[in-house]
Amino acid sequence: MVELSVVEQRYRAVLAVLAGATVTEVAARLGVSRQTVSGWKSRYEASGLAGLADRSRRPTSCPHQASAEVYTHVVQDTQREAMSHMDRLLRRRPGRQ
Repeated sequence: MVELSVVEQRYRAVLAVLAGATVTEVAARLGVSRQTVSGWKSRYEASGLAGLADRSRRPTSCPHQASAEVYTHVVQDTQREAMSHMDRLLRRRPGRQ
């Protein structure tokens, strides 16, 4: 028995739907949701076999992430504040608060 790759399994599922099987039937046969089979079909129609390959789940962007410039300023300000605090601590006379 030959084991099929993930892309081949998805391709066969899409072909079954395109040949007339219902998405529900194909999903039940494979043990996946109808939404999954519909997604494979949509991705196949948009990108061909390449659309059936596993995709990264990493977001393409993070809208609330600070820019590199802002990050640099924050780090520099934090370092400056820490140095200033250390200077104040070191200038204290022994026994005084």
